Amino acid sequence: MLEAFQLFFRELAETYPKWNFIFFYDAGQWARVVSGLWVTIKLSVICVILSVVIGVVGAWLQGSPLKLLRLVVQGYIQFFRNTPPLIQLLFFYFALGQFTPTVTSADGWTVEPIISNVGWAIISLSFFAGAFNVEIFRAGIEAVPDSTQEAAEALGMNRLQIYIYVVLPLAFRVSLPALNNNLVNLVKTTTQALAIAVPELLYQMVSIYNDYSTAQNACMVFLFFAYIGLVGILVMGMNKWERVMRIPGYGS
Repeated sequence: MLEAFQLFFRELAETYPKWNFIFFYDAGQWARVVSGLWVTIKLSVICVILSVVIGVVGAWLQGSPLKLLRLVVQGYIQFFRNTPPLIQLLFFYFALGQFTPTVTSADGWTVEPIISNVGWAIISLSFFAGAFNVEIFRAGIEAVPDSTQEAAEALGMNRLQIYIYVVLPLAFRVSLPALNNNLVNLVKTTTQALAIAVPELLYQMVSIYNDYSTAQNACMVFLFFAYIGLVGILVMGMNKWERVMRIPGYGS
């Protein structure tokens, strides 16, 4: 079956040279695709988790009694919401990256930064999506009735306990539709890591068609359907999560 699959695409490339799906019959090129896809999945999962954590923590800090802390959070939100994510990525990697400590490699000949290009991509994209998540969770928190929080205060809970056990579970339900949209955008935005040579899927596909010009159309088609699949899995998971968390008559 595998040999027939590979033969089909090899003959397709010979018959229609502009549609050379070389990664379907060349083991070396397929390994590059798998490697890029794996990096994309890891990058997406880590950034999604960190951005949600940033959103939850940032939304709580927005309600802090300390004005300075609230101003810092607001400044963070304005910075990341009002500048392009690609510019942020380049700023983190090329500007801040110059000030990060370095370590000598195991061979003793080269010096490497402690934060790699993948690390900077994770930091930059997580902070970018996290800024939007802060506002999403803030809107969800504002939808929780004051009477609910007052009842929790009457039971002797402190501010952190109220947020974790009362406000956040209810706010999360209200926030899920908007959070779903933002996380989908985050997964799509991971392609911009190409700019700092992160070997994710787009980087690998561009490398393949740079080596084999006849594979350009095939690479773009594969990328299109690969991201449809990745985003589709995320959307289905989020929609299922919404249904599980739904409280009849409340929120979404």
